[in-house]
Amino acid sequence: MAEIEIRAVGGYSEVGRNMTAIKIKDEVVLLDMGLQLDNYIKIEDEREASEIVSAKRLIEANAIPNISTIDDWKDKVKLIMCTHAHLDHLGAIPYLAENYDCPVMGTPYTIEVLKTILQDNKFKLKNQLKQLNKNAKYKLSKDITIEFLSVTHSTPQTVLIAIHSSAGVILYANDFKFDMFPVLEKKSNVDDLEKLKNVKLLIVDSLYAQESKKMPSESVAKAMLKDVMLGTANQGKGIIITTFSSHLARLSSIIRYAKELNRKIVFAGRSLAKYVEAAENIKLVNWKEDITMIRYGNEIKRKFKKISKEKDKYVLVVTGHQGEPKAVLSRIARGETPYTIEEGDHVIFSSNIIPVDINIKNREKLEKLISQKGARIFKDIHVSGHGAKEDLRDLIAYTKPLHIIPTHGDKDKLLALAKLAKELGYLIGKTVHILKNGQKIEID
Repeated sequence: MAEIEIRAVGGYSEVGRNMTAIKIKDEVVLLDMGLQLDNYIKIEDEREASEIVSAKRLIEANAIPNISTIDDWKDKVKLIMCTHAHLDHLGAIPYLAENYDCPVMGTPYTIEVLKTILQDNKFKLKNQLKQLNKNAKYKLSKDITIEFLSVTHSTPQTVLIAIHSSAGVILYANDFKFDMFPVLEKKSNVDDLEKLKNVKLLIVDSLYAQESKKMPSESVAKAMLKDVMLGTANQGKGIIITTFSSHLARLSSIIRYAKELNRKIVFAGRSLAKYVEAAENIKLVNWKEDITMIRYGNEIKRKFKKISKEKDKYVLVVTGHQGEPKAVLSRIARGETPYTIEEGDHVIFSSNIIPVDINIKNREKLEKLISQKGARIFKDIHVSGHGAKEDLRDLIAYTKPLHIIPTHGDKDKLLALAKLAKELGYLIGKTVHILKNGQKIEID
């Protein structure tokens, strides 16, 4: 019997819903527990305000991982680990973690965001929440030691997880890029990656494996923002910016250039509040004197009334970069707030469109509304936090794994990663393995 067995629970047949179960001899660890955001948002939009959505319903809607595929491992699970604070990696923890009698572990920021989610939604979790600093180790058992290796991504304190055991090292690299010029944090810990010996298996993010490039640095996005915010005529005009709420590096650049414009900075939306306050709580950032944070309807209405009288004195940072109908930007565009978009105002999308039908349609509607009001739209002021083909090539070269399993994508994305592995001498079906949700594989 093989010493290592992998079960693909989620994220192997789609983008999102990330979850992998690994059994080493007789001990099991779970890696990530994420939402499939489009399916989750559909359920959220359908539910009544007072209704509590069950895990069963979310599983049936393919919004969270289907953990029935690991029911027989339930009593063997020793630890749930989360690589970072994005919802497609930790958003299902409130619904699923209680099925296992073990702690949940992440970096301080990841755990702080999780605590905020639990608090905001009045969830109670029986599992102990444990923090492990990046580049630190944790001895889970006599045979298993966990190592968190810091890596750059689009939210702070993201890690690659190395699981050390007598069976070899398993490296879980789900969401990363090698940013040599990061804006907020230090560079990825390549030194310790290269020091890993006997990497039996690499489980790796394949989201941008089809793109033949190295993913540009966050400093490129910073320069793009500078160009738009400081390099276009915006005197007397309103400036609205929308970006990923968890992207603190991007938010720090927005704050910097808004200050250079001598404009006051207002953040509006619950999602922004959640991620920024989590960072403030652990002293990752200190923006209290730089920004005004507003969260809810009445609060937003009052502040927007004031801002609307002197729009040229403010930069407004809002939720809604994917065109989500309930987000602040969509409400502004529909004329539902005292702050209205007028001719010549600047609307900056410091994000890409996540390419699924619902987002494409929502953004199309939103941009049409904004254009009809005569605003100037600046799109794609953004670089991704996911490594592309050349980042992935570097990771494989640094770690020299014996086996590779692609994750975080549909079949085409997984196959693109497998094709890269084949270029590097791996054999599809023998040393690089394509799995679907619910499938398993043993590694000798």
